[in-house]
Amino acid sequence: MNTQLNSIGIPKKPSETTVVVAMSGGVDSSTVAGMMKRDGYNVIGITLKLYDSGKEVVSSKQCCSGQDIMDAKRVAQKLGIEHKILYYQNKFKQGVIDNFVESYLKGETPIPCVQCNQTVKFKDLFEVSKNLNADALITGHYVKSITLGNETNMYRAIDENRDQSYFLFNTTREQLNYLRFPLGGMLKDETRLIAKELDLNVADKPDSQDICFVPSGDYASVIRKFKPESFKKGNIKNVKGKVIGVHDGIINFTIGQRKGIKVSDVEPLYVLKINSKKNEIIVGPKEKLGKKNININNLNLLVDKKQLSKNIFVKVRSTGKLLKAKVNLKDNNSAEVNLEKYEDGISPGQACVFYDRDKQGHKVLGGGWIIN
Repeated sequence: MNTQLNSIGIPKKPSETTVVVAMSGGVDSSTVAGMMKRDGYNVIGITLKLYDSGKEVVSSKQCCSGQDIMDAKRVAQKLGIEHKILYYQNKFKQGVIDNFVESYLKGETPIPCVQCNQTVKFKDLFEVSKNLNADALITGHYVKSITLGNETNMYRAIDENRDQSYFLFNTTREQLNYLRFPLGGMLKDETRLIAKELDLNVADKPDSQDICFVPSGDYASVIRKFKPESFKKGNIKNVKGKVIGVHDGIINFTIGQRKGIKVSDVEPLYVLKINSKKNEIIVGPKEKLGKKNININNLNLLVDKKQLSKNIFVKVRSTGKLLKAKVNLKDNNSAEVNLEKYEDGISPGQACVFYDRDKQGHKVLGGGWIIN
């Protein structure tokens, strides 16, 4: 019996291995589909239509747009692979957009990309891939996955500027064992070079920059569309509780914000707290922004709890650096995270993701959602 592992860690020949590739229409997922086809795998490309964009420009830098779907279809035709389009607008509205809006109304700063991965992209696409009898679900995310035996672990990508592990912390152990991320050991320039070698039409396509349903980064317009009544005026107070201004809706503010507060003092003011119940914004000096203790809930752990008993690293925002910390697990799937040093601008609604360093790199241990 041949038990030799193929390039994605499965004991089959590539020609006997069926993979589903999530094709967003961008260069990363298109290149992954091309790599799998080139290496002899049976490839099925699946593209998700997640939202109805209305009037859309071809030059959009949002992912999952109408243009992206057409690009994915062209790539599939070029590669000669089967391609399916799944219409998930309702699932996306319920699982991602509604959550995004409600999170802002609670004074949080949400991360819809995590919700999208957690719901339609991995949960639903995972089930579809299983129903197609695929051996693995493959994406173009920049995270490194290492499969040993029947278990796959997730690591930060080699290209740390592209690393997307923060957005994938909520992946379940079952999903992770089924997922593969071929780009985790590559630089972006290498990806584009392979796309050109494969003569893909998206080889020079710009990366998506905006949240797919938030045109030009204007999240307030999305909230106004779904919850126009949420733009209520309220007080802006200083740390002593004195009213020093009026705001036009708490959704216009995020923790750590300095510009656009429209109130001033002797020294620069920053948003320190957003109180949704009182419809208030609390502002103060920069030195009041720092925190060392964070409370998180809805934990998702990819390792045994014992691995969190030592000092580890955490990341509290997608663009943040790794911070030394100690995690104290509590009941009700919650934890307190104690940072070694003060960190500014920690915001409820963001994720706190756990990492540990081993000989393979920075391994993702799991994480949770910041509540305060």
